Amino acid sequence: MDDVTSLAKRRGFVFQDSDIYGGQQGFWDYGPLGTLLKRNVRDAWWSDVVSSHNELIAPEGAPEAFQMVGVETAIIMHPRVWKSSGHYDLFHDFMADCKSCKSRFRTDQVAVAAAVTAGGEVAAAEAFLPTDEAPTLSKTKQKRLDKKTGEGGEVIRTDLQAFTKQYPDAPLPNCPNCGGDLTEPREFNLMFKTTLGALGGEEDAAFLRPETAQGMFVNFKNVLDSSRVKLPFGICQIGKSFRNEITPRNFTFRSREFEQMEIEFFCRPDASDRWYQYWRDRRFRWYTDHGISQDNLILREHSQDELAHYSVGTADIEYKFPFLAEGEYGELEGVAHRGDFDLRSHSEGKLVNRNGKLEVELNEDGKPKHPGSGKSLDYFEPETKEKFVPHVIEPSAGADRATLAFLCEAYEVDEAPDEKGKMQSRTVLRFHPKIAPVKAAVFPLVKKDGMPEKAAEIYGALKRAGLEVAYDQQGAVGRRYRRQDEIGTPVCVTVDGDTMSDGTVTVRDRDTLEQSRIPAEEVVAFVQDKLG
Repeated sequence: MDDVTSLAKRRGFVFQDSDIYGGQQGFWDYGPLGTLLKRNVRDAWWSDVVSSHNELIAPEGAPEAFQMVGVETAIIMHPRVWKSSGHYDLFHDFMADCKSCKSRFRTDQVAVAAAVTAGGEVAAAEAFLPTDEAPTLSKTKQKRLDKKTGEGGEVIRTDLQAFTKQYPDAPLPNCPNCGGDLTEPREFNLMFKTTLGALGGEEDAAFLRPETAQGMFVNFKNVLDSSRVKLPFGICQIGKSFRNEITPRNFTFRSREFEQMEIEFFCRPDASDRWYQYWRDRRFRWYTDHGISQDNLILREHSQDELAHYSVGTADIEYKFPFLAEGEYGELEGVAHRGDFDLRSHSEGKLVNRNGKLEVELNEDGKPKHPGSGKSLDYFEPETKEKFVPHVIEPSAGADRATLAFLCEAYEVDEAPDEKGKMQSRTVLRFHPKIAPVKAAVFPLVKKDGMPEKAAEIYGALKRAGLEVAYDQQGAVGRRYRRQDEIGTPVCVTVDGDTMSDGTVTVRDRDTLEQSRIPAEEVVAFVQDKLG
């Protein structure tokens, strides 16, 4: 992972935000190549779910044909949106601070091994950083804890959040960093608070959105009335979201500002299970279709105790990021069956789950604690004359996490011959051609004999075809190949002496290193065919 992050900065993929001032944790800037890479990820997603979609013909595996439309909603929404959705009350993590070294931890990310006696009392507990091997203990620590459990005791492996919930009276384990005392875990709301208006007070408080989803839910009726869509249909959006993460880490994986690619797919309740299966499979396939090995991906269905209070089912698409321990995966995308929770919440008010049934939460006066809009978000189906609240399937992907996954997947060090035929170490990014930031590079072999002019002509033709192309005439051609390999360019085109006599150029493949000659006028078609 260190090699990937070093390459990312050196070649202009990702920079630390405000780098010359020492940086700012949890915020990142994309450089020239990173901007192209991330744009290609967004475009590939949009093309798959919106642009190339044919609403008159059902795609493979879909229960029926459907429509997809896009929106772009505001980052700051009416404060009542977040109260009705539950974010105002529930969108928080628990954190604990070390009184000695001042380190701050999310309690669900601190591993704990607790020795529990046969009577259910905690005899000893030790905490570990997420990067440690815990909760699998070393033999020494295992023996030390085992001795304290007493006859019939056991060592429980859990996290600090679950530990304090299960054993509220037990002493807290010490700081996993320095061994100092930890504070009691406390709630930390993850929404960024701001104020509307130059002279605004507390009553003018608002929040930066922690997700793009709510903008699509509150526009459900507007889209329905203005676009002539009918069930089943999806609303899609790409946009920035903000979460005041306690411990942002692992490069761009967990940031305070990030970009999401989300779908809210509305369907009949009796068809929702089939649509859930369809979107799970389709979104998993998108990653493999764009270059991620299936060996590095898993589709993990959430257990019952993991599900949100409104969720009928959720599956995470997870990737084997190199910063994780062996056998661990990090979330790329969640596909959630949200039932009718969201539309009902924005119509009736904040809902809570009581004995498996969603009901409006009431205050001490018997009125809704956080009222909804009061507007009907029912759907009327003309064919059956039915009126009902649609169910929602939500595939929610992170543009930054997907970009990071494609970057990690592409990174490889192999060997390739230099211009003298000697094998040398080569760093290469094996991006899928659709994802690659630069599609082709054009070189004149030397800076004379008309070669630069001919190379410029080919370069211009590729640019006019709408392709991102590099032009390089500095240094030996072997070194120029290496520079393009390191940024993932699929094709290099070299204009040489033969070009000036027979009109052909050398095209070189990044992955196979094969070189062949084609007519110069066929270069554009050749590169386009390579991109699929």
